[in-house]
This record gives sequence, C-alpha cells and structure tokens, in this order.
Amino acid sequence: MSIFDKFKKAVSVPGQAPGSGTRQVTFTLMDLPETLEAMQAMPEAALQTPFQTAVLTVCALCVYGADKDLGIAMLNWLKGPRPLSNLEISFLDDRFRDQGHHIPFSYFAGAVPDNDYTPTRPLTLTVEAGPYADANAGYKKLHIRSGGADSPREIVLRQKGDGQWLLWDQFLMVGIRQTKSSDPWA
Repeated sequence: MSIFDKFKKAVSVPGQAPGSGTRQVTFTLMDLPETLEAMQAMPEAALQTPFQTAVLTVCALCVYGADKDLGIAMLNWLKGPRPLSNLEISFLDDRFRDQGHHIPFSYFAGAVPDNDYTPTRPLTLTVEAGPYADANAGYKKLHIRSGGADSPREIVLRQKGDGQWLLWDQFLMVGIRQTKSSDPWA
C-alpha cells in the first residue's frame, strides 16, 4: 500500500507515563497526508502544541523518502519563517540514500526490524516530554521512540509569537537497526 493513500482521520490522546514525570501524547492516523494541503487540513496542523508539530514532522519525513520536493514543502511549512537550509537538505538526502526511508516509519507503533519497519494500522505514534522538556524558555525538547533503537530520539520545537509551535531541529534521522530482509546474517 502506498504511503500516499488518502488521509482519512487523525485524533490525539493525551496521557502521562505513571510515576515518570514524563507526559506522553499518542496520535492515531489512518494514513499519511498525500499533499501539503492534506497535511494543513489535519487537526494537528493548528500547531497549538509542540506534540502536534512533532507528529507532523514524522509524517513529513516519511513523505520525504518517497517525494523529496513534497517532503521539503511540508518540512518548510512546519519550520515557518526558518526554512530548511541547504545543509539540512543535504543531510536528509544522505540519510535517505542508504535505506533511510525506513527510519521515519520506525517511529510508528509496530514498526520493527523483523517486519522491515512496517507500522501497524492505524498508524500510532507517541511523543514524550521528559522532565527537562522546558529547560529553555520558548523551546520544547520532546522525544519519540523508534522500534529500531534502544533510546528515544529528540526533536526540538520553538514557539512563535502567535503561540504556534514550529520545528526548530530534529534528531530523528539517525541510524537504526538493519531490517531483517537486508541483514545478510539473518
């Protein structure tokens, strides 16, 4: 099934990990947006919480692997007045060059090396805010767990004067475990 199947529905469910001081927000998506307009029509596109911006960033990175220009347009919209630099685009190109298209999908529930990072449907993604998420005023440091890594990965959002949360920096496109189908030792 193509990642560009029509977007149907998106909801978010807030929660807190018991006794951890970590706030979690879980998002459920029927599918990924197939256009920038479809992304902008999603409930999360209000960008009123950093969690909303984080989940849309993962969606945009998934799209980037299939359609670079559309992925750039989505990421630039999420970054607001500070679009992707040539260095950031080069970095993303390098990551996607060697089977990096699995990396953003690894953040969805059920996506693990054994199933070549194929997420379960509907797509579910949990974003966490730890005890130091608000260490810098106007910024929020969040974490997302990957099915291919031992520790969660970081994403940093910045609040704009109008209250919207925009993508500031992401550390999501880093190495994960090799897929089972591409592992010569499996």
